[in-house]
Amino acid sequence: MAIEQDIVIAAAADPSSMQLQLTNTNTEYQEYSCDINDVKIATEKPQWHHYFLCGLRGITEHCEAGAMRTGMKALVDGTIPRCAGLSSSSAMVCCAALAVMRNARLQMTKTELASLCQWSERYIGTEGGGMDQAISFLAQPGTAKLIEFNPVRATDVCLPEGAVFVISNSCVELNKAATSHFNTRVAECRLAAQVMAAKKDLPWCEVKQLGDLQKKLGVTLDDMTQLVDELLHAEPYSKKEVCDILNVEVDDLEETSLNQQTRQMDSFQLHNRALHVYSEAQRVTQFKAVCDNQPNDALEMLGRLMNESHASCRDLYECSCHDLDVLVNLAVQSGALGSRLTGAGWGGCVVSLVPASQKEVFIQKMYDGFYAKDAHRKSVAEESLFATQPGGGATIYVA
Repeated sequence: MAIEQDIVIAAAADPSSMQLQLTNTNTEYQEYSCDINDVKIATEKPQWHHYFLCGLRGITEHCEAGAMRTGMKALVDGTIPRCAGLSSSSAMVCCAALAVMRNARLQMTKTELASLCQWSERYIGTEGGGMDQAISFLAQPGTAKLIEFNPVRATDVCLPEGAVFVISNSCVELNKAATSHFNTRVAECRLAAQVMAAKKDLPWCEVKQLGDLQKKLGVTLDDMTQLVDELLHAEPYSKKEVCDILNVEVDDLEETSLNQQTRQMDSFQLHNRALHVYSEAQRVTQFKAVCDNQPNDALEMLGRLMNESHASCRDLYECSCHDLDVLVNLAVQSGALGSRLTGAGWGGCVVSLVPASQKEVFIQKMYDGFYAKDAHRKSVAEESLFATQPGGGATIYVA
C-alpha cells in the first residue's frame, strides 16, 4: 500500500534554454543543472538528483520521445524519510517521470508508467523489482493492492477493519544503490533458479527469476519450497561449483547471471534465499486469502504472517539488522498483532499491525522504549513514528 507521505515536484517548461534546473526545498541537497539531453547518472555514491535523472532518462529513451524540445525547471519537496525502506528513491523516480512526461506533452497509462519506472531506476545500478513503482502509480485510498508482474497488474485487497499500520523508523539509513547488499540477493536468487533449472534438465539460460522456474515447472509454491530442499544444499556454493553444475566458464557465468557488484563474489547462499522467496510468496497469497474471507480471527492471522515474514527476512534472506530486530520485538511486546521490516532491509523501517483502539498507547510505548533513550532518535521521533492508512497514488495538479 502507499503511505500518506509523498514526494512533490513543481515543474515548468523553460523554452529559453535546454537546461534542466533542479532545486530541493531541503537546502541540505545542492542545486543541480545539466543539459536536458545530456544526462549522466552515477552508479557509485548516487546523489539525490540522480534519481530524478532516472525518471527523465526513462521517459526520453523508452517512449521514443527523442530529444527534449525545451529545458525544464523543477522544485522538489517531500515528506518521506530518506533511506528508510519507504521507497523514497522510487517515489522520486516516479514523480520525476510524471513531471517530465507532462512537460513533454506525452500520454501514458499508470500501468505503462509503472513498468517504465521499474526499469528506469536500474540506471542507477539497483536491480530492483517493480513493486514500489507499481504502488506509486496504482494505489487507491483505503485499499491495499496485490501486485503481480509480466505484465503489471494490481488487484484490490480490502483490509479487515479494526486495525491500523504504524511505521517505526530504526534511524539506520541504507541507500540500496550505494551498497552491494541488494544486488547480491538478486544475483543469489537468479543463480538459485538457474541451478535448480539445470538439475531439472531445463534450459537454465531462459530462467532469470525464481518465479520463471515455477512457471516452467507448472507446480505450486508449496511444491517449490519442497524442491528447494531437494535440489539445493544449505551450505554456500562456490563459484566453481555453480559453474560445474551449469557447465559454463567463469567468464560466461559473470556475463549471463551476475551483475557489476557481484562479479567478484566467490560464495553464494542459494538454498536460504530461494526458500525465503517461495515461502514469502506463499505468505502473500495467504494474506490476501485472509483479507478476502475475513474470518473472526483475521487480524491475528495477518499478524502471524507478518511475524513469520520478518523471521524469514532475518534468518533466510539475512536483510535485517540489529535495530530492526529490536524494533520488531518491542512492537510485539507493546501490543502489535504482527511486525516486520519493510523495504530493502539492512536499516530503515518496521511496519506493525496494531489494534485501532490501542494506537496511541502503542505509539507511546514505542517512543518510550526506542526513541526517548537516544538523543538523535528523540529529535526525529515525530517524523519517524507514525500511524498510516492506505493512501492514493501519483497525481498531476495543473496550475
